[in-house]
Amino acid sequence: MSLPHALLGLLIVQPRSGYELTKEFEGHLGRHAWAAGHTSIYPELNRMADAGLVEVTHEGARGSRYYAATDAGRAELRRWMFERDRTRKVRNEEVLRMFLISALEPEDAIAYLRGVAEFTGDQAAQLAEVIATLEAQCGPIEFGALAAEYGRRQYEAVHGWAEWAIEQISAQTTSRSSSSTAS
Repeated sequence: MSLPHALLGLLIVQPRSGYELTKEFEGHLGRHAWAAGHTSIYPELNRMADAGLVEVTHEGARGSRYYAATDAGRAELRRWMFERDRTRKVRNEEVLRMFLISALEPEDAIAYLRGVAEFTGDQAAQLAEVIATLEAQCGPIEFGALAAEYGRRQYEAVHGWAEWAIEQISAQTTSRSSSSTAS
C-alpha cells in the first residue's frame, strides 16, 4: 500500500513527471526507504489518476506527463500517515533474523553480528554525508533530510545493539568454556 503514498508525498512536495519520479526511487528514497521502478510507478500513477488522487497538470516533450496531487490525494496521504493498523500482519525479515540468532553456533552468531555492525556503521556514515549535503542545500527539515536523520539514527542504534550482542555472546561463550574446563 505504500507506493501510492510515496508517490503522493513526492507529488505534494513538487509536481513531477513519471520519469522524475522514477529517478527519485533510483536515489536515496529507493535505497533507504521504498524501492520501485518505472514498471510499477507508471501503472500506479494511472490508477491514482483514475481514483482522483493525482491529476495530469501538463504534457511535456515526447508525451511525458506531469502529475500533481489533488486535494483528495492530499487527504489520502494525511489519512494514511495517521493510520495505525494494529491488526495487520507484521513481516519484518530483519527482526526475524534477530530472533533466530540464538539458533546459530556462537561463532556464527558473532560473525553474523559483526556483519550487521559493519553494514549499519557504513550506512550511518553514508547517511551522515547525505544529511550534511541536504542541510547545506535546503536546511534540516526539508523533504528527505528528516528521513535521512531518522535512518542514520536507526543504523546507529542497530550498530550499537550488534556490538552489545557480540559482547553478550562472547561473554557467555567464555563463561561456558571456563565452566567446562574447570569441571
